[in-house]
Amino acid sequence: MGLGCGPPKRWSLNDTYGFIATFFEAQTRTYTYPAASRCVRSQLPSRSFSVSQDANNSSSRVEPPNPKATPPPPPVQRGFHTYFVTHLPSSSLHPDSRIQAGPHHKLPRSAAAPHNAVSGAAPVSPPHLPPNRDLTVVRIPLRSAKHHFGVADSRGSRPYNEDTNQAGTIDMPAFAKRAPISLVRSAMNKTGEGTSADSAYGDPQIFYFGVFDGHGGTQCSDFLRDELHGYIEEAAQEFELKSSLRALRKGKKPDLDSTGSSTRILSDSEAGGQKKLDKLDIKGSESVAAEANIPEINKHGAIQEVDNPDAIEGAPPAPAKASQSKALRLQKELVDEYKKTIGGYFRRFHPPYFHLKQDLDSPEPIVTAEAVLTYAFLRADLDFVAAQARKPDPDDPYVSDNALNLDEVLGKPHHLPPSGQGIGGRTRFKGGSTASVALISTPTPAPFWHPAASSTLLVGHVGDTRILLCETATGLPHPLTSDHRPSTPSESHRLRRFAASFVTDSFGEERIQGLANSRAFGDMGSKRLGVSAEPEITRTELGPAQYSFLVLMSDGVSGTLSDQEIVDIVKEAKTPEQGAKDVVAYATEVSSDGDNATCLVVRLGGWERRSEGGLGSLGTKEIRDYRRNEALDPRRDIR
Repeated sequence: MGLGCGPPKRWSLNDTYGFIATFFEAQTRTYTYPAASRCVRSQLPSRSFSVSQDANNSSSRVEPPNPKATPPPPPVQRGFHTYFVTHLPSSSLHPDSRIQAGPHHKLPRSAAAPHNAVSGAAPVSPPHLPPNRDLTVVRIPLRSAKHHFGVADSRGSRPYNEDTNQAGTIDMPAFAKRAPISLVRSAMNKTGEGTSADSAYGDPQIFYFGVFDGHGGTQCSDFLRDELHGYIEEAAQEFELKSSLRALRKGKKPDLDSTGSSTRILSDSEAGGQKKLDKLDIKGSESVAAEANIPEINKHGAIQEVDNPDAIEGAPPAPAKASQSKALRLQKELVDEYKKTIGGYFRRFHPPYFHLKQDLDSPEPIVTAEAVLTYAFLRADLDFVAAQARKPDPDDPYVSDNALNLDEVLGKPHHLPPSGQGIGGRTRFKGGSTASVALISTPTPAPFWHPAASSTLLVGHVGDTRILLCETATGLPHPLTSDHRPSTPSESHRLRRFAASFVTDSFGEERIQGLANSRAFGDMGSKRLGVSAEPEITRTELGPAQYSFLVLMSDGVSGTLSDQEIVDIVKEAKTPEQGAKDVVAYATEVSSDGDNATCLVVRLGGWERRSEGGLGSLGTKEIRDYRRNEALDPRRDIR
């Protein structure tokens, strides 16, 4: 029995095109934005489409979706990028005289429109550049810029590497000090030198570097690598933080929605980078030898290690323009959420840089960039811990069967991370991670690695990862972080009220609940005792060519080598990338425990004269050779 009413139709090219169009239309309608929340996605009803075939029409059609179905979540805009954008003259990239000067589009200049925040994208050309300059936008992956940044890692002798790292540009208002008036009253130089592009806020790009050392697994360190910069961006938006580079004209109210640049600024060539390098007061070896903290070899042939010094005293927090009422409310809500969700130590919790009530007589500024960074750290930690508390415990089936979690942390719906992605795996993760992040903001288009550039460095630190600055004039390391150990006086005083006792391990280190760090992300079993993610924040003003480079590392490097040895290894490298590789290779070679090792090296203004100050790189040459010979000694393990 025939089902067709007539002879079968032949498949034509139009039918093929119709089928392809229908297929892509269905794909477009069923596609869910990849950054949408897994939790939200699981709650949404499935949106199914049925494809029917018309007898009189050989092409397929798609039935419209159910109008009552919940629409997909809106796309999440992310301002973080693993590259930085710069502007170069087109002639420097394509020096061809046959190319017509001027814009390469056919639109009149009157059709150009300034960038606004509605578009959501960063401007392709800084607004302070003169209109007659022909520029090319260049996007440079940060990890490929080996002369400016380098990273290396090694798992050592461990089965896998629990360290992670991140580097890129972050989308938040500038927090740098404003440039001197002598640098802002002249027009841009037209010599053809490239300048850094602006962010969506109209400020020079803010660079972000981070190192994360996980323990007990990689879930927490992976979470921080993928999400912490988003929490910082989100906190800046929620606080309604404004740029520190905005100058108000006399008699004019501030334009809170303005994203344009406020002043014209000199380019890096006009600022005289070479002159800044030449004017450096390089110290001799005699004046620096007494300050160098170098390990020594005792009479028994053993190395007398030196303790890592504490962080240098940073600059005081600078007041920031923001919504004070909203900032106070957000800070108070977060502290109350810690009290109700975790309790214990957090019942009398007062984070640094937080103001829980309006106090006009307080000498401290109410809203600062430090407060934003503290809020982001604590928010990320609470989200991670609360997300784990809601998951089944694979080691305790009794707890898993209970509707209400009986662990230290109350299982409650958590605030979704900025990306909208889920947190962790299907079962509870009880480990954690330490973290150190560095944000660099510059007040001028000259990038922070230019010798003439002044920058502001903001460091947030939790745990035993470490960040060092190498001073150009002396060659000495300046630590920006302190190890958060239970044995340190400040941490011991903070925790004694809640921890009944500390346990000393076989290496002589005090531990709390088996943890060597008194501050960390995650570690939900020790949260009530005070193992928090309160960041230690250090603000440092970087003068022109004052420092040579910045080093971020995990404890697999800082626990094996002294600060001076680390910076001396980098001094001998030709590029930051080679310096990071040399540090990790040497630390892995001489390490006795084979811990994971990660190192990031960031070039600063004094890089070209990094080996001239103080003892140069020869101050630790003897001890480094001795360590290498000890590591190669076959009798090392039986001593």
